[in-house]
Amino acid sequence: MHPSTLPEPIAAYFAAEHNPEALGCCFTPQAVMKDDGHTYTGVEAITAFMAEASAKYSATTVPFALASEGGLQIVHAKVTGNFPGSPINLSYRFRLERGLISLLEVTA
Repeated sequence: MHPSTLPEPIAAYFAAEHNPEALGCCFTPQAVMKDDGHTYTGVEAITAFMAEASAKYSATTVPFALASEGGLQIVHAKVTGNFPGSPINLSYRFRLERGLISLLEVTA
């Protein structure tokens, strides 16, 4: 899947994978991210989590499918990094609001 087929805020999110400052620009101020059993609310909490995860796992994410369901954009991606079970396919469920991400849920 070519990144240009993704909606702009989602393409920007994956392009900024290892740049927490750029990632922060992808989200609404009160965005919510759910990942690995935890919920992060607000850009600061989300970027802090992403910076820590990036440093710890050095993961690379490659989107391979996009679907829409109930107002959400669902991206399926292969994630490879320094974690048990790598590589793994994950689902990223995005809700977009005014050209930014307002909700992101990452699940296996």
